[in-house]
Amino acid sequence: MYLEIVSPEASLVSGEVESVTVPGVDGEFQMLNNHAAIVSLLAEGEVRFQGNPAITIGYENKFTQKNGKWVMHINGGTIEMKDNKVIVLAD
Repeated sequence: MYLEIVSPEASLVSGEVESVTVPGVDGEFQMLNNHAAIVSLLAEGEVRFQGNPAITIGYENKFTQKNGKWVMHINGGTIEMKDNKVIVLAD
């Protein structure tokens, strides 16, 4: 599936991933390929994804790696999953 993470400053990540885990306001949840369409608010926490999408030059310091997954801390935001495309609008 395709992942794009966008912040107020720039598009931070774009490319193919195997999974995405986000901090929903009602608890953490994970999306895999062919997940049902969803729109949700995000709470403060970690967005984790597995794969090797392109990280925008100059924003690499926003990401770390833990247990083979990329991790980014967010203060909140929204997420949309539709047709194997995940868009995270992160604060």
